[in-house]
Amino acid sequence: MPTLKITWRGAHSALEQAGDALTDRLDPPAGAISLTLDDPDADNGAWRLEAYFEHAPDKEAVGALAAEHGLGAGAVEELPDIDWAAHALEGLGVVRCGRFVLYGVHDADKLPGKDGDIPIRIDANQAFGTGHHPTTAGCLMLLDRFAGFAPKSILDLGCGSAALAIAAAKVWGRNVLASDIDETSARIAAENAALNGVGDQVTAVAADGFDHPDIAEAAPFDFIFANILAGPLKDLAPAMAKHVRKNGRVMLAGLMAEQEEAVRSAYEDAGFRLINRLDHETWPVLLFVRL
Repeated sequence: MPTLKITWRGAHSALEQAGDALTDRLDPPAGAISLTLDDPDADNGAWRLEAYFEHAPDKEAVGALAAEHGLGAGAVEELPDIDWAAHALEGLGVVRCGRFVLYGVHDADKLPGKDGDIPIRIDANQAFGTGHHPTTAGCLMLLDRFAGFAPKSILDLGCGSAALAIAAAKVWGRNVLASDIDETSARIAAENAALNGVGDQVTAVAADGFDHPDIAEAAPFDFIFANILAGPLKDLAPAMAKHVRKNGRVMLAGLMAEQEEAVRSAYEDAGFRLINRLDHETWPVLLFVRL
């Protein structure tokens, strides 16, 4: 099936926010986005946003999201049937999140090699979570702050590429259960864990929320990562409380700043207390403890 690419040009901030909206608010979302300087030799600050869609998106919905950020309809192009998600992610570079250093195979020779670094290799593929998005990076930054707290049972709910599960396995030396509603993501999560030398510590399963026998057997958990979206996070609050032991921690991401109050209220109502927060103008990360 051909892939559609829609291209916009403009200021970096507007395009960045539009890209976030296309992946987080559009249903179904863009399969991949790429934000690059339109002309590296020019000094005009012009950037190019390219959004790739496996299926034709709703034109009105795309247009409305673009208009929110002062953008026009964009130029639509039909592309040959290749893995454009991987193509768009190629060359994104090395990302440092505290001690965690995420990289793709094409950037292996660029690792800084600083003492204490924890390298995590995430190659371009069909699963989300390379570390380039502020939600994944923010979770890793907050995890780095609390690395001294070594939980015994850990769940990465909505794991995507399993970057967080791999980080937890490496920094804590514990077994981690990783789950994703998408079977492809669960498969890639297992492959990434093996690629990073923690294949025997990370078990990846396809599950809708907490609905899986492996999750039921391993619960209650001492620590749960949930880097998904605000709506599912709110809906999962009561179930989250049932699957986290007393004094266990829950790290939430994927919510936007304007959604934080509603998410926080849902978790406080479910018996959690906010104990830390990683500030970001668009994508905050919240850390709760179950009372």
